[in-house]
Amino acid sequence: MPLKVAIIPVTPLQQNCTLMWCTDTMQGVAIDPGGDIDAVQDAIAELGFTLVKALLTHGHFDHVGGAMDLAERTGAPIVGPHKDDEFITTKVVEGGQKFGLGGGRDISGNMWLNDGDTVEFGNLTLDVLHTPGHTPGHIVFYNAEAQVAQVGDVLFKGSIGRTDFPRGDLDTLITSITTKLWPLGDDVAFVPGHGPTSTFGEERATNPFVGDRALKG
Repeated sequence: MPLKVAIIPVTPLQQNCTLMWCTDTMQGVAIDPGGDIDAVQDAIAELGFTLVKALLTHGHFDHVGGAMDLAERTGAPIVGPHKDDEFITTKVVEGGQKFGLGGGRDISGNMWLNDGDTVEFGNLTLDVLHTPGHTPGHIVFYNAEAQVAQVGDVLFKGSIGRTDFPRGDLDTLITSITTKLWPLGDDVAFVPGHGPTSTFGEERATNPFVGDRALKG
């Protein structure tokens, strides 16, 4: 399997910046480079791949704050999220200040993604799923061959994303999870935006918010 994955927690919120690369070509991407870009670049150099894209799942500052710096340093374009998050990606600095955190930069020049789009690097393809609820423009990146997804702040091990941010909606989030993620299969492993990895099957069996038992409730 040519897909490899590494997780670099960044910012005081320990957001999972996820590195994915193709071992056939040693080209790769950084998903949600929210900050600590020196550490992200050090990890990329140690792993030995060339960064060709910076991908964004959604607009919150801890996920996108370092994207402009990374793009300028490497020449890698910023791709994502869905345009419905433009109201957040253009106010990254303001978002960080609300949490008492600085260092992020507002996003400009990025390419928006839509449901059904694909992102390619090396010999690998990531499918794009539009998964609103946490934010309206949230997307998930999924590689079918490796059965791996990066789900941002949609789903966590034992929990789900917050919906109390502007334009968040709990019913929409649950629909995104149950209609976009669960059909991909129980064996899919996922990297969330924060915390440990899990599988969709484990969450369907145990998650108190969107597990099968909880939804039948």
